[in-house]
Amino acid sequence: MEKALLTATLVLYAFTTLHYLVYILYRNEKVQFMCRLSLAAAIVLHSSTIVTRWVKSGHFPATSLHESLSIFSLLIAAGYLILELKHNIPVIGAFVSPLNLIFFLAAFFTQELPKPLPPALRSHWLTIHAATSFLGEAAFTLSFVVSVVYILQEREIKKKRMGFFFTRLPPLNKLDDLNYKILTVGFPLLTIGIITGAVWANYAWGSYWSWDPKETWSLITWLVYGGILHGRLTAGWRGRRAALFCIVGFACVMFTFLGVNLLLPGLHTYSSM
Repeated sequence: MEKALLTATLVLYAFTTLHYLVYILYRNEKVQFMCRLSLAAAIVLHSSTIVTRWVKSGHFPATSLHESLSIFSLLIAAGYLILELKHNIPVIGAFVSPLNLIFFLAAFFTQELPKPLPPALRSHWLTIHAATSFLGEAAFTLSFVVSVVYILQEREIKKKRMGFFFTRLPPLNKLDDLNYKILTVGFPLLTIGIITGAVWANYAWGSYWSWDPKETWSLITWLVYGGILHGRLTAGWRGRRAALFCIVGFACVMFTFLGVNLLLPGLHTYSSM
């Protein structure tokens, strides 16, 4: 059943991506409605796969490559839908949807049966730590997309031409303000994720911090985004500079999320790899 739900979810995400790409071309309100409808349906189906796996495994499904990618994809999709409904920025979906589809495809092709957790890791801290960490990383992914869109729009303006993107993308000030709002959500969530991870580590292994590669890179990512927010609040970092730093921050997020787990041996290494 889980595989069938994943397949149906993949079809809906692909359908959603296609519609967002059509929307950026024609900006039709009916297409926009179909984008939102198919994205919402994909989120509902995707959520059902998470719940199914949660029930089957008996713990929050974020302990393998497949599960982590799936949770990450779901939170990106849900986070973007909230942004679109609140700020009416459907054109951003043409950038978010393809990226999210890539993450879900990676989850789809790394499917595996759930595995039991070691006794030391059976704790409610898993749910709190994983959920807040992934929520923060999903927010930073949306910040990355908004930053890329900002750079594209700025480039069009500097060329002083009414090109394809100029007439379709939001104004620079709206993109910059949106980016800041996303950062103010993502940074506290990542902070909570790191703190709860330390508490869970002490519960499981008797030490709050062991400089595991995942812990180290999580701290680096936290410092990067903390620096971005500090720069915005005290040094007036806005616009292009802030967008470029957010792109660098996203590279740290990706290495923390995937690079560390797949390349560096440690307590967070995915056993399936």
